[in-house]
Amino acid sequence: MAQARASLARSAAAHGVLILYTAIALFPVFVIVVNAFKSRRAIFSEPLALPTPATWDLVGFRTVLQQGDFLLYFQNSLIVTVASLACVLLFGAMAAFALSEYRFRGATLMGLYLALGIMIPIRLGTVAILQLMVASGLVNTLLALILVYTAQGLPLAVFILSEFMKTVSDDLKNAGRIDGLSEYTIFFRLVLPLVRPAMATVAVFTMIPIWNDLWFPLILAPAEATKTVTLGAQVFIGQFVTNWNAVLAALSLAILPVLVLYLIFSRQLIRGITSGAVK
Repeated sequence: MAQARASLARSAAAHGVLILYTAIALFPVFVIVVNAFKSRRAIFSEPLALPTPATWDLVGFRTVLQQGDFLLYFQNSLIVTVASLACVLLFGAMAAFALSEYRFRGATLMGLYLALGIMIPIRLGTVAILQLMVASGLVNTLLALILVYTAQGLPLAVFILSEFMKTVSDDLKNAGRIDGLSEYTIFFRLVLPLVRPAMATVAVFTMIPIWNDLWFPLILAPAEATKTVTLGAQVFIGQFVTNWNAVLAALSLAILPVLVLYLIFSRQLIRGITSGAVK
């Protein structure tokens, strides 16, 4: 009886901490979305209040769609994010399969080298990256952002996926080889379907920093034709006057892709996190 009560108390404490953390994490999102539908005066007078018929105002969304080329910014962000995510998942999964499946000289050092990419922020190499993009003629192109974000996401992808691929049964892969399957067929048809939770986990943790990034779009692609959503929202922020209705409306619209991605991968994401915790 005493053990059951202690276990219940620990569970309640853990859930309480998680609920508190969730509330703290969602509070800024709540403030942004709620105030995006209110008038400017209501934003500053009652920032935490829900919109009412007296304070309801869609001027921010009208400004975003009329003054700023938000649809172009949104399209650029989608192209960069989807392309970068596809490259990270494909190349990361292939590298993880090679490191987990094959034994060769330098495999351990290569794994440690990739792990360094997680510990060392890529922004430390901003000057060198900018010089490389200038020399390659890729400044003010979406390709520059795709290459940088792919390099940024690969270390974490390889680290996570390699650990999951080590748990795939060797008997299954050897049976495929006996049946005459190529290594590519074994990888795409046998291994990848079994590590879908890990792929979903990598997709979520890779997509969010790319979508929310302001640093590299500001440095590598500041032209009007290549602006992303986060950079495009800056057009409503002036040195002396800021259109907060438009800024909050732009940020609210920018939240939608992240929410959609979570709804798509939520089940696989939870499975990946819980299975990783069990291991």
